[in-house]
Amino acid sequence: MADYYEILEIPKSASQEEIKKAYRKKALMFHPDRNQGNAEAEKKFKEISEAYEVLSDDKKRALYDQYGKEGVQGAGGFGGGQQGFSSMEEALRTFMGAFGGGGGGDAMFENIFGMGGGEFEGGRSHPRQGASKRVNINVTFDEAAKGTDKELSITNYVTCNTCNGKGAANPSGIKKCTRCGGKGQVFEQRGFFSMSMPCPQCHGEGKMIVDPCKTCSGQGVVKEKQRVKIHIPAGVDNGMRLKMSGYGDAGPNGGPHGDLYVFINVEPHKLFERDGNDLLLNLPISFSEAALGAKKDVPSLYNHTVRLTIPEGTQNEKIFRVKGEGFPNVHGSGRGDLLVKIFVETPTKLTSRQKEILEEFHSLEGPANQPKRSSFLETIKNLFSL
Repeated sequence: MADYYEILEIPKSASQEEIKKAYRKKALMFHPDRNQGNAEAEKKFKEISEAYEVLSDDKKRALYDQYGKEGVQGAGGFGGGQQGFSSMEEALRTFMGAFGGGGGGDAMFENIFGMGGGEFEGGRSHPRQGASKRVNINVTFDEAAKGTDKELSITNYVTCNTCNGKGAANPSGIKKCTRCGGKGQVFEQRGFFSMSMPCPQCHGEGKMIVDPCKTCSGQGVVKEKQRVKIHIPAGVDNGMRLKMSGYGDAGPNGGPHGDLYVFINVEPHKLFERDGNDLLLNLPISFSEAALGAKKDVPSLYNHTVRLTIPEGTQNEKIFRVKGEGFPNVHGSGRGDLLVKIFVETPTKLTSRQKEILEEFHSLEGPANQPKRSSFLETIKNLFSL
C-alpha cells in the first residue's frame, strides 16, 4: 500500500486540520454507500481510513514518520496489531469519528449527506408558500418614459372556499398515513445505514385524504381567472422586472400566495434611442446649415420642442447635449439628457445654377475653410517626400 501521506494527498508537514479535511473529502468520495458493489472503492475507503487513523494520532504519526508501517503495527493502530482493518465496520467507525459521530452512526450518515434523520412533526402538512408566476408585458417607448397603468388577465390557483384549503370534505376525511405513521418519511436499510426518504404513499405529507372535497378534488386549491392592475413606473427599461408580492398561486395547506413577476418589454421608437437614461436623436441638416449655422426646433418625448443652436462650421456627427430632456430615473432621482447627433447631408439633384455657385465657392476655398483636410494632405505629403 502507498505511503499514508500520498494516499491522503497531503505533505508530511500537514497540520491536523489539513489531515482531517483531506480525509473527509476522500472518505465521502469513496464511501461504500455511494459506491455500492464497487470493490475498488471499498478498498480505497479502507486505505484512506487506515491512513487517517494513524496520521490523526500524534503518537502513531511520530512512530510512522520514524519507522514506517512496521512502527505502528504494534501500537494498536490496526485492530489488534494486524495490518489493515479487520472489517468494514472498523473503517466506518473511523469515518464516523472523523465527522464528530458518537454511537449514532445512522444519524451521523444522514446528516453528512443531507438526509435529515428526524421525524417530521405532524408530517409535512405545515403551510408552504405557493408558486410564483411570470408574465411578460409590452409598453411603448412613451409609456416607459412617462409611466402608465396596465391591466392583465392571469389564471392562478386560489384556496378552495369549500374546504378552506384542507382538501377534505370534512375534518374526519383526513387520516394519518398508514405506511409512515404520520412521519412523512420511511426508512430503508442499506448495509450498515438506514436511509430516509419521503413516504411513497402520502408523498411526504404524513396524512391521506380519504374523503376529498368535491370542489377541488382534494387539492385544496382551484383555478381562477383574475384581473390584475399593474403600475409601470416612469423610467423602466427593457428587460426590467417588477415584483408584485402575493399575486402568485395559493400555498399548499393554507400557505401564503407566491409572487407575480412582471417582465418589461419596451417597444422601439421611430425617432429616439435610449442609452441608460439618455435619449439619442439623429438630426439631419443641410450642407449650408452646417456651414453657416442654424437654429432648429428639436422634438422631445414630453410634448414640446427644444430650440437648438447649431454654430457655423458644425461637422458631421457632432453631438449636442440638452440637459434634462432624457429618460427619468426609475428610482425617481432626476432625468438623463437628450443627445442630438448631427448628420450633414450632401446635396443631390443639383440645378445648373447650384452647380455654378458651388464651383465658384470651391475655387475660393482655402486651408482655413477645411483644416482637417489640409492637415491630412500635409501629413501624406510629408510621408511620401521621405
